[in-house]
Amino acid sequence: MSWEEVGDRCYRRRYADFDVNVGVIIGRHGAVLVDTLASLPLGRALHDDLRELGCGEPVAVINTHGHFDHCFGNGAFTGLFWGHEQLPEYLSREARVTMAVEYPDWAASVEGTAVPAPTQLVGGDAMIDLGDRLVELHHLGRGHTDHDLVVYVPDSGVLFAGDLVEQAGPPAYGSDSFPLDWPITLTRLLELRPEAIVPGHGDVVDRAFARDQRDAVAAVAHAIRESHDAGLDPIKALTAGDWPYDPITLLQAVQRGYAHLTPPE
Repeated sequence: MSWEEVGDRCYRRRYADFDVNVGVIIGRHGAVLVDTLASLPLGRALHDDLRELGCGEPVAVINTHGHFDHCFGNGAFTGLFWGHEQLPEYLSREARVTMAVEYPDWAASVEGTAVPAPTQLVGGDAMIDLGDRLVELHHLGRGHTDHDLVVYVPDSGVLFAGDLVEQAGPPAYGSDSFPLDWPITLTRLLELRPEAIVPGHGDVVDRAFARDQRDAVAAVAHAIRESHDAGLDPIKALTAGDWPYDPITLLQAVQRGYAHLTPPE
Protein backbone atom coordinates (compact mmCIF):
# COMPACT_ATOMS: atom_id res chain seq x y z
CA MET A 1 0.00 0.00 0.00
CA SER A 2 1.17 3.54 -0.73
CA TRP A 3 0.61 6.63 1.39
CA GLU A 4 -3.01 7.68 1.79
CA GLU A 5 -3.86 11.30 2.57
CA VAL A 6 -6.61 11.06 5.18
CA GLY A 7 -6.75 14.82 5.84
CA ASP A 8 -4.84 17.93 4.83
CA ARG A 9 -1.16 16.84 4.79
CA CYS A 10 -1.94 13.95 7.14
CA TYR A 11 -1.00 10.55 5.78
CA ARG A 12 -1.13 6.94 6.81
CA ARG A 13 0.41 3.83 5.36
CA ARG A 14 -0.66 0.31 6.25
CA TYR A 15 2.20 -2.18 6.46
CA ALA A 16 1.79 -5.92 6.04
CA ASP A 17 3.99 -6.92 8.97
CA PHE A 18 1.55 -7.05 11.91
CA ASP A 19 -0.88 -4.99 9.80
CA VAL A 20 0.31 -1.76 11.44
CA ASN A 21 -0.61 1.78 10.46
CA VAL A 22 2.07 4.46 10.42
CA GLY A 23 1.18 8.16 10.32
CA VAL A 24 2.87 11.27 8.96
CA ILE A 25 1.87 14.90 9.55
CA ILE A 26 3.57 17.55 7.43
CA GLY A 27 3.89 21.24 8.27
CA ARG A 28 6.09 24.18 7.38
CA HIS A 29 8.83 23.13 9.82
CA GLY A 30 8.94 19.50 8.76
CA ALA A 31 7.24 16.17 9.33
CA VAL A 32 6.04 14.30 12.40
CA LEU A 33 6.12 10.51 12.24
CA VAL A 34 3.68 8.41 14.27
CA ASP A 35 5.14 4.96 15.10
CA THR A 36 8.09 3.19 13.50
CA LEU A 37 7.16 -0.50 12.90
CA ALA A 38 8.48 -3.70 14.47
CA SER A 39 12.23 -3.86 13.78
CA LEU A 40 15.22 -1.84 12.68
CA PRO A 41 15.11 -3.16 9.06
CA LEU A 42 11.41 -2.32 8.84
CA GLY A 43 12.12 1.11 10.29
CA ARG A 44 14.80 1.70 7.65
CA ALA A 45 12.37 0.70 4.90
CA LEU A 46 9.84 3.14 6.38
CA HIS A 47 12.54 5.82 6.37
CA ASP A 48 12.99 5.21 2.64
CA ASP A 49 9.23 5.29 2.06
CA LEU A 50 9.06 8.81 3.50
CA ARG A 51 10.82 10.06 0.36
CA GLU A 52 7.57 9.49 -1.53
CA LEU A 53 6.05 12.28 0.56
CA GLY A 54 8.92 14.64 -0.22
CA CYS A 55 9.90 15.02 3.42
CA GLY A 56 13.33 14.51 4.92
CA GLU A 57 14.22 13.28 8.37
CA PRO A 58 11.20 13.73 10.65
CA VAL A 59 11.61 16.55 13.15
CA ALA A 60 9.66 14.46 15.67
CA VAL A 61 8.85 10.78 16.11
CA ILE A 62 5.91 9.84 18.33
CA ASN A 63 5.45 6.39 19.83
CA THR A 64 1.78 5.77 20.58
CA HIS A 65 2.79 3.02 23.04
CA GLY A 66 5.55 0.54 23.75
CA HIS A 67 4.46 -2.62 21.98
CA PHE A 68 7.21 -3.77 19.67
CA ASP A 69 5.20 -3.56 16.43
CA HIS A 70 4.88 0.21 16.94
CA CYS A 71 8.34 1.26 18.11
CA PHE A 72 11.14 -1.24 17.47
CA GLY A 73 12.03 0.67 14.30
CA ASN A 74 12.98 3.76 16.35
CA GLY A 75 16.68 3.27 15.67
CA ALA A 76 16.20 4.16 12.00
CA PHE A 77 15.39 7.79 12.92
CA THR A 78 17.22 10.66 14.58
CA GLY A 79 14.54 13.26 15.33
CA LEU A 80 13.21 14.08 18.78
CA PHE A 81 11.35 11.10 20.21
CA TRP A 82 8.07 11.72 22.01
CA GLY A 83 6.13 9.30 24.21
CA HIS A 84 4.30 8.89 27.45
CA GLU A 85 6.32 9.46 30.59
CA GLN A 86 6.07 5.76 31.53
CA LEU A 87 7.26 4.54 28.13
CA PRO A 88 11.04 4.55 28.79
CA GLU A 89 10.62 2.25 31.79
CA TYR A 90 8.24 0.02 29.86
CA LEU A 91 10.77 -0.34 27.04
CA SER A 92 13.54 -1.20 29.47
CA ARG A 93 11.56 -3.68 31.59
CA GLU A 94 8.48 -5.15 29.94
CA ALA A 95 8.44 -4.70 26.17
CA ARG A 96 10.78 -7.58 25.35
CA VAL A 97 9.24 -9.87 27.97
CA THR A 98 5.77 -9.45 26.50
CA MET A 99 7.10 -9.91 22.96
CA ALA A 100 8.99 -13.08 23.92
CA VAL A 101 5.80 -14.63 25.30
CA GLU A 102 3.54 -13.72 22.39
CA TYR A 103 5.97 -13.70 19.44
CA PRO A 104 9.06 -15.73 20.43
CA ASP A 105 10.43 -16.05 16.89
CA TRP A 106 10.19 -12.30 16.31
CA ALA A 107 11.74 -11.65 19.72
CA ALA A 108 14.72 -13.79 18.74
CA SER A 109 15.07 -11.95 15.43
CA VAL A 110 15.31 -8.52 17.14
CA GLU A 111 17.38 -9.61 20.13
CA GLY A 112 20.08 -7.02 20.73
CA THR A 113 18.32 -4.32 18.71
CA ALA A 114 18.65 -0.94 20.44
CA VAL A 115 15.33 0.89 20.74
CA PRO A 116 15.86 4.59 21.50
CA ALA A 117 13.37 5.66 24.15
CA PRO A 118 11.52 8.97 24.02
CA THR A 119 13.20 11.91 25.69
CA GLN A 120 10.25 14.27 25.20
CA LEU A 121 7.87 12.86 27.79
CA VAL A 122 4.15 13.48 28.03
CA GLY A 123 2.14 12.95 31.19
CA GLY A 124 -1.11 14.53 30.04
CA ASP A 125 -1.09 16.88 27.05
CA ALA A 126 1.61 18.39 24.82
CA MET A 127 1.94 20.19 21.48
CA ILE A 128 4.40 20.15 18.62
CA ASP A 129 4.50 23.39 16.63
CA LEU A 130 5.12 22.81 12.92
CA GLY A 131 4.99 26.51 12.11
CA ASP A 132 1.69 26.59 10.27
CA ARG A 133 -0.11 23.97 12.34
CA LEU A 134 -0.12 22.34 15.76
CA VAL A 135 0.05 18.65 16.53
CA GLU A 136 -1.55 17.70 19.83
CA LEU A 137 -0.48 14.74 21.98
CA HIS A 138 -2.91 13.47 24.60
CA HIS A 139 -2.79 10.78 27.25
CA LEU A 140 -6.52 10.29 27.75
CA GLY A 141 -6.29 7.49 30.28
CA ARG A 142 -5.54 3.80 30.47
CA GLY A 143 -6.87 1.25 28.01
CA HIS A 144 -4.76 -0.86 25.66
CA THR A 145 -1.86 -0.03 28.01
CA ASP A 146 -1.27 2.46 30.83
CA HIS A 147 0.81 4.69 28.52
CA ASP A 148 -1.27 5.15 25.36
CA LEU A 149 -0.90 8.45 23.49
CA VAL A 150 -3.20 9.73 20.76
CA VAL A 151 -2.02 12.26 18.18
CA TYR A 152 -4.56 14.83 17.01
CA VAL A 153 -4.26 17.42 14.23
CA PRO A 154 -7.09 19.91 14.93
CA ASP A 155 -6.95 21.81 11.65
CA SER A 156 -7.54 18.60 9.66
CA GLY A 157 -9.68 16.67 12.14
CA VAL A 158 -7.38 13.63 11.89
CA LEU A 159 -6.57 11.58 14.98
CA PHE A 160 -3.98 8.79 15.18
CA ALA A 161 -5.31 6.52 17.91
CA GLY A 162 -2.66 3.85 18.26
CA ASP A 163 -4.22 0.64 19.56
CA LEU A 164 -6.90 2.39 21.60
CA VAL A 165 -9.01 1.89 18.46
CA GLU A 166 -8.80 -1.29 16.39
CA GLN A 167 -10.41 -2.01 13.02
CA ALA A 168 -8.53 -5.08 11.78
CA GLY A 169 -9.78 -7.16 14.71
CA PRO A 170 -11.29 -6.83 18.17
CA PRO A 171 -9.59 -4.60 20.75
CA ALA A 172 -6.39 -6.25 21.94
CA TYR A 173 -6.71 -7.01 25.63
CA GLY A 174 -3.18 -8.02 26.52
CA SER A 175 -1.41 -8.73 29.77
CA ASP A 176 -0.82 -4.99 30.25
CA SER A 177 -4.32 -3.77 29.35
CA PHE A 178 -6.87 -1.96 31.52
CA PRO A 179 -10.30 -3.22 30.41
CA LEU A 180 -12.23 -1.35 33.11
CA ASP A 181 -10.69 2.00 32.16
CA TRP A 182 -10.80 1.62 28.39
CA PRO A 183 -14.42 2.85 27.91
CA ILE A 184 -13.72 6.11 29.77
CA THR A 185 -10.57 6.69 27.73
CA LEU A 186 -12.48 6.20 24.46
CA THR A 187 -15.17 8.58 25.67
CA ARG A 188 -12.49 11.24 26.12
CA LEU A 189 -11.17 10.45 22.64
CA LEU A 190 -14.63 11.00 21.19
CA GLU A 191 -14.87 14.34 23.00
CA LEU A 192 -12.04 15.60 20.77
CA ARG A 193 -14.53 15.18 17.89
CA PRO A 194 -12.12 13.89 15.24
CA GLU A 195 -13.41 13.51 11.70
CA ALA A 196 -11.07 10.68 10.69
CA ILE A 197 -9.48 8.18 13.08
CA VAL A 198 -6.44 6.14 12.10
CA PRO A 199 -6.45 2.97 14.24
CA GLY A 200 -3.31 1.08 15.16
CA HIS A 201 -4.33 -1.69 12.79
CA GLY A 202 -6.80 -1.68 9.92
CA ASP A 203 -8.77 0.82 7.86
CA VAL A 204 -9.38 4.46 8.72
CA VAL A 205 -12.65 4.84 10.66
CA ASP A 206 -15.02 7.61 11.72
CA ARG A 207 -16.50 8.72 15.04
CA ALA A 208 -19.47 6.40 14.65
CA PHE A 209 -17.16 3.39 14.47
CA ALA A 210 -15.21 4.57 17.51
CA ARG A 211 -18.46 5.19 19.38
CA ASP A 212 -19.62 1.65 18.65
CA GLN A 213 -16.28 0.29 19.83
CA ARG A 214 -16.52 2.38 22.99
CA ASP A 215 -19.94 0.88 23.66
CA ALA A 216 -18.56 -2.62 23.09
CA VAL A 217 -15.61 -2.21 25.46
CA ALA A 218 -18.04 -0.70 27.96
CA ALA A 219 -20.12 -3.87 27.67
CA VAL A 220 -16.98 -5.92 28.30
CA ALA A 221 -16.19 -3.86 31.40
CA HIS A 222 -19.76 -4.21 32.67
CA ALA A 223 -19.75 -7.99 32.16
CA ILE A 224 -16.42 -8.28 33.97
CA ARG A 225 -17.80 -6.41 36.98
CA GLU A 226 -20.99 -8.48 37.04
CA SER A 227 -19.09 -11.77 36.76
CA HIS A 228 -16.66 -10.73 39.49
CA ASP A 229 -19.52 -9.72 41.78
CA ALA A 230 -21.20 -13.08 41.12
CA GLY A 231 -18.05 -14.94 42.14
CA LEU A 232 -17.55 -16.62 38.75
CA ASP A 233 -14.06 -17.72 37.79
CA PRO A 234 -12.85 -16.28 34.44
CA ILE A 235 -13.63 -19.42 32.42
CA LYS A 236 -17.16 -19.71 33.78
CA ALA A 237 -17.67 -16.00 33.24
CA LEU A 238 -16.74 -16.33 29.57
CA THR A 239 -18.97 -19.36 28.98
CA ALA A 240 -21.93 -17.95 30.89
CA GLY A 241 -21.81 -14.32 29.87
CA ASP A 242 -23.10 -12.40 26.86
CA TRP A 243 -19.98 -10.82 25.37
CA PRO A 244 -19.72 -8.44 22.39
CA TYR A 245 -16.58 -10.21 21.15
CA ASP A 246 -15.57 -13.84 20.80
CA PRO A 247 -14.96 -15.01 24.39
CA ILE A 248 -11.79 -16.76 23.25
CA THR A 249 -10.22 -13.30 22.75
CA LEU A 250 -11.30 -12.03 26.18
CA LEU A 251 -9.63 -14.30 28.75
CA GLN A 252 -6.90 -11.79 29.56
CA ALA A 253 -9.49 -9.00 29.70
CA VAL A 254 -11.41 -10.87 32.39
CA GLN A 255 -8.25 -11.82 34.27
CA ARG A 256 -6.97 -8.25 34.20
CA GLY A 257 -10.35 -6.86 35.22
CA TYR A 258 -10.62 -9.27 38.14
CA ALA A 259 -7.13 -8.32 39.28
CA HIS A 260 -8.07 -4.65 39.28
CA LEU A 261 -11.29 -5.35 41.20
CA THR A 262 -9.63 -7.52 43.84
CA PRO A 263 -8.12 -5.50 46.73
CA PRO A 264 -4.50 -6.37 47.45
CA GLU A 265 -4.00 -8.55 50.51
